[in-house]
Amino acid sequence: MLTPALAESFTRIALANVARPYPHKLDHLVGAPGERLDHCRLHPAFYGSYDWHSAVHMHWLLARLGRRFPSAKIDSLFDRHLSHEAMGAELAYLMGPAGGTFERPYGWAWLLKLRAELSGTRWEAAVAPLAREISARFRRFIEAPYPVRAGTHGNTAFACILGLDFARATGDGELLDGVERAARRWYGADRDAPLAYEPSLDEFLSPTLVEALLMKEMLPLTEFAAWMAGFLPRGIGSLGVPPSGFDRADAKQVHLDGLALSRAWCLGRLGFAEAAERHLAAALPHLEDDYVGTHWLASFALLALTEASAEALKPP
Repeated sequence: MLTPALAESFTRIALANVARPYPHKLDHLVGAPGERLDHCRLHPAFYGSYDWHSAVHMHWLLARLGRRFPSAKIDSLFDRHLSHEAMGAELAYLMGPAGGTFERPYGWAWLLKLRAELSGTRWEAAVAPLAREISARFRRFIEAPYPVRAGTHGNTAFACILGLDFARATGDGELLDGVERAARRWYGADRDAPLAYEPSLDEFLSPTLVEALLMKEMLPLTEFAAWMAGFLPRGIGSLGVPPSGFDRADAKQVHLDGLALSRAWCLGRLGFAEAAERHLAAALPHLEDDYVGTHWLASFALLALTEASAEALKPP
C-alpha cells in the first residue's frame, strides 16, 4: 500500500516539518526567574514539527521511509539531528530539573520506537543512551496501579505497544516482562467495552482498539480470543465508521483525522481489513490541509500503511 509516490510525499512533509522551528508549543517547567527558554537550544534534535513528541515521531517516519526508499536528504538531516552532540543535549534535558515527567508516556514511547527503527544504522549509537534512560523510566511508570484510558497523549495502552517494538528490537526483556504484567493487571478483567462513548472530540486514539491491540500482542492466541469475546462481545460496531463533520482548522478537532488513521492501524492488525480501509480513505486526503495536522498526521498514516499485520513488526 505504500507506493513510492506516497513515500516521497510523506518524506517531503516530514523533512519540512522537523526543520521548522516555528510555530512551536514548548512544554517546559520553569524553575527560576529569567530562565532562558530557547527550544532550539534546549532540544537541538527535536525542535521542529510544532512540539517535541511530533518531532520525534516525524523522525521515526523518516527512519522507516529511509529503510525502504534510501534518501540522501534523510541521511543528511539525521547526521545533524541525531548526532552524539544533539542527542547528548536531549538526554541532558531529560536528566535536568524540567525533565522528570517530560513527555511521559507518549513522547517516551515514540522515542523508543524511533530507536527500534534505527537498529543497525549509523545513528543507533547516538540515540541509544536516551532510549536506555527512557526505557528505565518507562519500566517504573508502568508499575502504576491504574492505566490511562483517555484517547490522547497519556494513553498507556498505546505507549506500551510502541514500547514493545523497542523491547523486541533491542532485547530489552525487563521492559517486555513489565509491559505484559501491566497489560494483564490493567486490562485483563475488562469486559463489554463502552463503544458508545467513542469518539470524544479531542481523541486521536481509540481507547478500545489500542487496548485490544495491546492484549493481542501480549496474550497467547486462545487466551486473547477468549478475552476479546468478552471485551467486544458484539464486534466493533460504531468503531468501524470513520469520524466526520469536524473542523479541520481546529488544532484539537483535527485529532479526529489522527483517530481515523490510528484506528486504521489497530483495525488492520486486529483483522478488520475493510474497516481499516474505510478509515484510511477518510483521512489520507487531509494530511496537508493545515499545519495543525500536517505537523504530525503523516506518522499515523505510515503506521497504518506499514503495520497492517504483526508480520510487519519484525525487528529491523
